[in-house]
Amino acid sequence: MITWLSQRLKVIPTLSATSPRPPRYPWITFLAWLALMTPAQAGIILRVNIQDEVGQIQLGSSTDASVKDGSGRTLGSIPARGAFIAQVNPKGVLLNQWEASQLWIEPANNGYVWIGDRWFRGRAQILPVNNNLMAVNHLDVEQYLYSVLGGEMGGNWPLEALKAQAVASRSYALYKRRAMVANPFDIGDTTTWQVYRGIQDESTGTQSAVNATVGQVLAVQGEIAEAVFHSSSGGSTENSEDIWFAARPYLRSVPDFDQGSPVFKWSQTISSKQMQDSFPGIGEVISITPVRTTSQGRVITMKLTGTTGSRTVSGETFRSTFNLRSTRFSLLPQNTTVHSSADKSVTLPGAFQINGFGFGHGLGMSQWGAYNLALNGYNYQQILGHYYRSTALARLQSN
Repeated sequence: MITWLSQRLKVIPTLSATSPRPPRYPWITFLAWLALMTPAQAGIILRVNIQDEVGQIQLGSSTDASVKDGSGRTLGSIPARGAFIAQVNPKGVLLNQWEASQLWIEPANNGYVWIGDRWFRGRAQILPVNNNLMAVNHLDVEQYLYSVLGGEMGGNWPLEALKAQAVASRSYALYKRRAMVANPFDIGDTTTWQVYRGIQDESTGTQSAVNATVGQVLAVQGEIAEAVFHSSSGGSTENSEDIWFAARPYLRSVPDFDQGSPVFKWSQTISSKQMQDSFPGIGEVISITPVRTTSQGRVITMKLTGTTGSRTVSGETFRSTFNLRSTRFSLLPQNTTVHSSADKSVTLPGAFQINGFGFGHGLGMSQWGAYNLALNGYNYQQILGHYYRSTALARLQSN
């Protein structure tokens, strides 16, 4: 029983994720097109943080829209296709002549709401946060997924891969919804969460995949699984306890099928000067060596040794500092020169070539692995069963 969703999970026996494993802005035209597409059934509402701590927010609606305060009282209305600016004021939020502790924009007739620089389904909530504003998009989770699949994969990907992504993304979003219940939003819109850019990323492909899997989630012991995913593992995924958190039985290291991925293998060169500037206090860099790695070769910690000191950093810190695609990499010194003094000689690299594999944290489903499995005839149940071990495919049902 999942009371936090006012839903219960019904396992779909024929769709068990233990299925056989695989082997080793022309807006007017755009909005008219979207209006022809079948909407998902109304259900669970998700709160998505679109803009956070900004000075002002541009708002609008594709149809006439009501402006309401936090109690649901209608304050007025804005006309279709108008541009309006929300600002902070002493009472909270100011929009035209209306002010309240928070404001809502609710389009009529299933219209779309403009937040910042794009269109979204659902409605907009504007809140004051730290003397700035936050914009939260409230919409049905199925309609939310229409866009997420386009941002995370693309509507032209194989349908079975898109369906696998729909189930994973739905599970992830609803898992976060429970975890974030005390916060003003459930989930963000960036790669830190999962990519959501409104209706611009929707297509017939993404809608078909969502509609074909409506309400389906991955479950473990009656609870929705945190079905994290990534672009490409570089050959094998990781165990959860090696990357982020305690062991999860469904996030195990498995062989990947992403060898055809454009990010399967990559390289990048970083100068010793960049290293020295990024990690002050160690002097000129002499060597960089892994201290701890995962069983699949991702760097957990590494030691930078220089002419005036040394420093141990996490692989994730190193990755984010130099914008690397993953922590699965090795380093090769380049352009070495020998510096001699009266008592010793030191070999100093002029740069380091970083040879890496994959893109992302390596946990859960590999999107490029799913792509290749789908091309080779595997269905979404088999794809999910491979990447999320010990899970069952379940459907949310109302009590």
